[in-house]
Amino acid sequence: MTARSATPVDRVLTASLFVAPVIYLIADFLYAARGWDDPLAAVFHVLGATAYIVLMLRLVALGRGVLAAVLLVVGVLGAAGNVAYGFNTIHVSLGDTDLVDASGAATLIKPLGLFFPLTLLLGAAVLHRTQPLWTVVLLAAASLAWPVAHIANIGWLAVVVNAALVTAFATVAARTPATTTSDLGED
Repeated sequence: MTARSATPVDRVLTASLFVAPVIYLIADFLYAARGWDDPLAAVFHVLGATAYIVLMLRLVALGRGVLAAVLLVVGVLGAAGNVAYGFNTIHVSLGDTDLVDASGAATLIKPLGLFFPLTLLLGAAVLHRTQPLWTVVLLAAASLAWPVAHIANIGWLAVVVNAALVTAFATVAARTPATTTSDLGED
């Protein structure tokens, strides 16, 4: 692979490093302020979770080898879980059954949901050679605090976690070169 000029795909992938965490910060701010069954927060949740799919692809493109491949698989599972939780909240806000409390096939949402913070932790591992140590540590700490905040519905902690993610990923975006050797871009 050789370095090349940044393509539109490169620019979208890099922009996701800022956009995804900001959208999700808005979602968790709304959850903290309006409750964990708020439909507007859930809409931002789904949009943020979807944007995190693009962010995960940027991290995969910045990574190498087996770790990047594992991140890709775990990231897809985490994206499915994260988006599912957002749609679950929309359903709950409409008076439907909360899948978290349901049994049978509905229990699939729980393990898939845990793949999202694992995606963040693997992202920290991918970035450990190219980013400042504080950024990697902040991302790893946020990945560990994520399930605590979201499983226990601790609004203020969810906001703090997402503010940390905004800071960490904005730093990565600022340090991502204009050229790339990514195979995800255009030729």
